[in-house]
Amino acid sequence: MARMAVAERRAALLSAALKVISTHGVAAATTRAITAEAGMSLASFHYAYQSRDELLAELIAYVVEEESTAAVATLTPGADLPTTIRDGLHSFLRLLAADPAREQAMLELTLYALRTGDLGAAARAQYAAYYKAAGAILDAAAQLTGATWTRPVDDVARFLVTLTDGLTLGWLVHRDWDATLRTADFAATAIAALSEGSQG
Repeated sequence: MARMAVAERRAALLSAALKVISTHGVAAATTRAITAEAGMSLASFHYAYQSRDELLAELIAYVVEEESTAAVATLTPGADLPTTIRDGLHSFLRLLAADPAREQAMLELTLYALRTGDLGAAARAQYAAYYKAAGAILDAAAQLTGATWTRPVDDVARFLVTLTDGLTLGWLVHRDWDATLRTADFAATAIAALSEGSQG
């Protein structure tokens, strides 16, 4: 590990931290547990990060970026706006169902950040990134379908993030796939109603 570049160390530690939190929760994600998962020494950890909280703040940003990239990839040409939004929400739910521990870890990280001094800024940055990503997806979906938003896209983006938060928590609690899909379809109709001129 001594010759590993700092960027590689950080990436390995981020991956290890996410795995530990997904499996055992934030409280169990000590520097010892994270470095053990990454196969590194404690000295290697402190070479890459000044503290565990610094790593957790970066972990939030890292996962948000990954999720945003995956969301953009769900847009498919040829459909109208309600269908495009519905398909995007269904893709999001399939990712959630494929790795529920990951989304549960993100929820836990958000709550932990809000309770932990300077990490509150990381939670706010997390949601600012969610809103920005949602806005970019909504803009792209509107352009793809020839639609125009009748409300400011920032407001629609907040609405979308609020809905996906509810879908996530609801599914994690009851694991009722059919009910969650019905809710997602209703959400897609509600979001699309804030537009006009969709073609498909």
